Amino acid sequence: MSEKESKPRGWYSRGYLPHFDGGEKLQFLTFRLNDSLPEAVLEKWKKELEQCSEIERSITLRERIEKYLDCGYGKCYLKNPEIAKIVQDALLFHNGAKYKLIAWTIMPNHVHA
Repeated sequence: MSEKESKPRGWYSRGYLPHFDGGEKLQFLTFRLNDSLPEAVLEKWKKELEQCSEIERSITLRERIEKYLDCGYGKCYLKNPEIAKIVQDALLFHNGAKYKLIAWTIMPNHVHA
């Protein structure tokens, strides 16, 4: 079996960050700059949602995070075209070889891909 034909591994670790190999699946990723969402805000929301069901907590937390990020808090380094270009080039580097990037957007303090 070639590497491309091998079974998806699921979640696994290479010792530092978790990885997910789900085979050919559509995935949506959001990553953000460190100062775009203070840890205290996130912890406050988690505490407020403790009494909710797991699914309700997950959905509400994601909605709050997205809304907060869209407000543009933090230093917003990604609004600098030179920095945004570095991120875009990184996103496109393995496009077509290791993955197919369908769409992406670079916001001032976070990225969707």
